[in-house]
Amino acid sequence: MKKKVYIISHSHWDREWYMAYEQHHMRLIELMDDVLELAETDPDFDSFHLDGQTIILDDYLQVRPEQKVAVQKAITEGKLRIGPFYILQDDFLISSESNVRNMLIGKKETEKWGPAVNLGYFPDTFGNMGQTPQMMKQAGLDAAAFGRGVKPVGFNNEVLDDENYTSQYSEMWWQGPDGSTVLGLLFANWYSNGNEIPAEREEAITFWTQKLAEAETFASTNHLLMMNGVDHQPVQKNITKAIALANELFPEYEFIHSNFDEYLKQMREELPEEVGTVHGELTSQETDGWFTLANTASARVYLKQWNTKVQRQLENITEPLAAMAYDLTKQYPHDQLDYAWKLLLQNHPHDSICGCSVDEVHREMIPRFEKANEVGVFLAEEALAHLVESIDTSGFSGKSYPFIVFNTSGYEKSDVVKVEVEIERKPFKEGIPHELWEELVESTTPTFEVIDTQGNIIPAVVSTSEVRFGYDLPKDRFRVPYMAKYVEVEMQITDMPAFSWNSFALQEAILKEKEESSMIKNTGNYVLENSRLTARINEDGTLEVVDKHSGKTYTDLLTIEDTGDIGNEYIYKQPEEGSPILSSGHPAEISVIKDEPFIAQLKIVQRLMIPVAAEALLDQEQKAVVDFRYRKAGRSTTLKELEIETIVTMEKDATRLAFETTLNNQMKDHRLRMLFPTGLQAETHEADSIYEVVTRPNKVSKSWENPTNPQHQHAFVNIHDERSGMTVSNFGLNEYEILPETNTIALTLLRSVGEMGDWGYFPTPEAQCLGDHSFFYAIDFHGEETTRYATYKRAYAAQIPFSVKQTTNHSGQLKGKDAYLTVTGEAFAVTAVKNSGNNQALVVRGFNMSEQTDKIKVEKSTKEEPYMLNLLEEKQPEKVTETLNAYEIRTIGFDR
Repeated sequence: MKKKVYIISHSHWDREWYMAYEQHHMRLIELMDDVLELAETDPDFDSFHLDGQTIILDDYLQVRPEQKVAVQKAITEGKLRIGPFYILQDDFLISSESNVRNMLIGKKETEKWGPAVNLGYFPDTFGNMGQTPQMMKQAGLDAAAFGRGVKPVGFNNEVLDDENYTSQYSEMWWQGPDGSTVLGLLFANWYSNGNEIPAEREEAITFWTQKLAEAETFASTNHLLMMNGVDHQPVQKNITKAIALANELFPEYEFIHSNFDEYLKQMREELPEEVGTVHGELTSQETDGWFTLANTASARVYLKQWNTKVQRQLENITEPLAAMAYDLTKQYPHDQLDYAWKLLLQNHPHDSICGCSVDEVHREMIPRFEKANEVGVFLAEEALAHLVESIDTSGFSGKSYPFIVFNTSGYEKSDVVKVEVEIERKPFKEGIPHELWEELVESTTPTFEVIDTQGNIIPAVVSTSEVRFGYDLPKDRFRVPYMAKYVEVEMQITDMPAFSWNSFALQEAILKEKEESSMIKNTGNYVLENSRLTARINEDGTLEVVDKHSGKTYTDLLTIEDTGDIGNEYIYKQPEEGSPILSSGHPAEISVIKDEPFIAQLKIVQRLMIPVAAEALLDQEQKAVVDFRYRKAGRSTTLKELEIETIVTMEKDATRLAFETTLNNQMKDHRLRMLFPTGLQAETHEADSIYEVVTRPNKVSKSWENPTNPQHQHAFVNIHDERSGMTVSNFGLNEYEILPETNTIALTLLRSVGEMGDWGYFPTPEAQCLGDHSFFYAIDFHGEETTRYATYKRAYAAQIPFSVKQTTNHSGQLKGKDAYLTVTGEAFAVTAVKNSGNNQALVVRGFNMSEQTDKIKVEKSTKEEPYMLNLLEEKQPEKVTETLNAYEIRTIGFDR
């Protein structure tokens, strides 16, 4: 029986990378022109695989709109193979929902043209998420192709038992933590193993002799895959001639120009029983550790912070509010949300969100983030306006100023919220603007207090008043400018249920003594103490924290570490000479910022002398394209002071300490981390990943050579033993490392490098991240009786601020305090509340954070019966039960 060689023409299309977007874009136009011409003129040309991403069609037709008919013809005839995704994302650095929206939008875009390629396509993703099998199954895909994450070991090489991710073949089963299994296809010889096939006899003999042997080393069947293309590769116009020559030269093989659908069908029929299985995350943990590319999680950290901000706005604020408002208006902003999501997803390809492109690329990303965010903010405000109009505030007195607080997260939430309340307004039509401003400034501002719907006084701090310009944009008339007087209210919201709202009002206070209570203790040192924690600030700015529940004491928390970095945007490399610079032992300035009954804040100012850059040798090594592993450059002997200011916040009765660190970075070629030694005895830790709280080993495999072991996270990382544990949460700080000697959680704040890296010399001075930075993170504690999942939920909720809207005194159909949804489940994490694309269902999605079954219940206030959906939000026959299986991703719907 002949072996069959399937040759698939493609071009892996990074929209932006080592050139600015438009440079790649113009080359895409040429590629697509050539592909369409070839599809029309060469009857033996089977098809061109469009890299799994539909955005290529938009990019092409933006310049060549007249080619829409030709594109449609090529797709209809199967000459152009499209989908199933919108873009090729980096799945670890974007949220769970962003990964799903990429599939949803990809499906919607594909359906405009024709059938999608039935393959989860991840050719160059920098590692692969562990829940891929379950996600693919729930999206109707039963196979996934990928290029990274598994070390292929051939027949004559040893496969070590403890190397769980090693595969003997390029074909394997891939099993997720929930047990879902799909066929995995590894590009063992990369997705360019059939690139530039010779059409001349002698070259073809040499080419195929090598390429066939390489493919056969890893193939488990007689069906061999040859990928005819690579990054930005022009289509090979003489491919059918080259294939005809191959058939003549190697008659024992059958060479065909083909496609993934045909290849997968034929390969599956011969797949042997002994093909191996890989499990969970595929992150090359059994390799030497240099090319896992996990340090992209800390390249250009400002991009990650922006991405987190916009994801939270769209997923956790705008969409839940729009879903709530739909019950009142029967209108849902699908088109506007799709527009915002597309803008955001355009920043999610692996060379974009990873921060590993040239400066021009990342400059262009910021406007996309800004635009997507502004759309989200606008739509949220529209939904809030509809909601507050329908919430009954008539119970407040006519002289009060009502406002509504919404918790749009899927978790019970306690936090201090700041609310701006307008107390007086003078429209421009009433006078000259500056005179109106003066009148408001000179008018008396009462002393205020905050009450809830029951008339209870809520502890709050009300600022002095401020007068400034504002305007309204009515829906039915011209803009209305005005001057207005505002006060800012700071108050603590405690245990507010998920997807709920509560009404409050500002009213003139009956003067009485202020409640005297302080969490700042005068003991000679600065000490913060509430009912749950005692936190002592040492003279060097480090913390000693006692968790009163577990009795565990944690020391040397908040230690700053600075090291040199002579690597690149992809990979951190510490110079061979030199030790980390630590803040411990250096005196810090400590002062009180705020001391109220419900919140206390201390400011820590630390000053470290840091080398200004790497030695000049690094510039020479970069220009000479010296492999980063073999660079000899050290750090400069010229030092400069780096001032690091950290505000520590404790709230009443909280188990959590929050931090805001600010600095002005003027140093180059270095990495800054915050260290949190746990002192806990544990071999593994847990971190927030894509629809999974993943358990990872603290120590590396025997194959690992890299001195560091960077890892990805989104909201938190946790280490615990049988008695206690610590969770370090963050906002947009996606890189951490566990230092196994002390089980220290090292959180990367900033990494500054000067080149892109990879295959040449591409200077990236803006990747040095010079200038002002702010970082937000926190530590939370739990004991054996206090589930760690509660700290995980608080980490998720902390990323989602309360939404607040001032309103008037009026009656309404909604109660002043209520919940839109009720969500219960100890380990159930909610990721989405939205309308389905056809408005037939309210969609609620989440996942089980644990390896145990969980009892959950999601109820809508109007009591509709829920039903099961898949990730594409299609109705499923299974019944909704209260049992959530281990690691299960569940999407349920309520009829609209």
